[in-house]
Amino acid sequence: MRAQFVLSEISVGLRRNLTMTFAVIVSVALSLALFGGSLLMRDQVSTMKGYWYDKVNVSIFLCNKNDAESDPNCTKGAVTEDQKKEIKAELERMPVVDSVLHESSEEAYKHYKEQFGDSPLASSLTPDQMQESFRIKLKDPEKYQVVASAFSARPGVQAVEDQRDVLDNLFNLLNGMNIAALCVMGLMLIVALLLIVNTVRVSAFSRRRETGIMRLVGASSFYIQMPFIMEAAIAGLIGAGFACVLLVFGKYFLVNNWLAEKIDLINFIGWDAVLSKLPLVLAIGLLMPAIAAFFALRKYLKV
Repeated sequence: MRAQFVLSEISVGLRRNLTMTFAVIVSVALSLALFGGSLLMRDQVSTMKGYWYDKVNVSIFLCNKNDAESDPNCTKGAVTEDQKKEIKAELERMPVVDSVLHESSEEAYKHYKEQFGDSPLASSLTPDQMQESFRIKLKDPEKYQVVASAFSARPGVQAVEDQRDVLDNLFNLLNGMNIAALCVMGLMLIVALLLIVNTVRVSAFSRRRETGIMRLVGASSFYIQMPFIMEAAIAGLIGAGFACVLLVFGKYFLVNNWLAEKIDLINFIGWDAVLSKLPLVLAIGLLMPAIAAFFALRKYLKV
């Protein structure tokens, strides 16, 4: 097969269907950018889970005098010193517990004033109204139920709370956004495939005379199909290249130079996560149009 002839045919085909080729490039770029962004979003959620789940605590809130009068979990009265010692000793013996920190009502009041000192409620609170608590760091955050089942109904315990519940709502939101992005990516991908098929169809129809002559002089089907397949592959590769540029720009400008400066509490993914996705995006951008063109030619390239 003469490479010069194939390259000239590819060049002619790309110029002849310039507008449709441009549409293919744009649709492939957007769909693959969404695909890469979805993969990075999944990595970001996993990174955040590993970062925050390692820091969350299980809190055991103890009954005080006010709770004894109003809370059904504290009908037996405020927690006693013996009950506190018993709870702490049992926590320290549990194999799932990494560390135990006791927060007194005075310390809870101080922390509340530091965080919500400007709220109208803060001025009316007193230290004795705040609950004592044990803050438990687990070796495995998934073992929350072990602590909850052991202490939920314990005398002197008002409630057992897992801070993961708050984080799970955030992660569920991010996962929902990721699924939405994947759905949009799927629609864009379908549009890109339809454009590729139509581009190949128009290109094959406009060059039906040349392909007929090639068939008459003994050219193989693969030799005839190769320029069309390469046209689609090149357009897809260009689109994938633009998708990679969008991902790199998004990481540099959106994440590093904006979100990372505005939000200090999130451990964002690094460049290694982005760079590892680029070869996959390029490979899909090259192979997907080529395969679509190959199957389209079997139907439309009839000589």
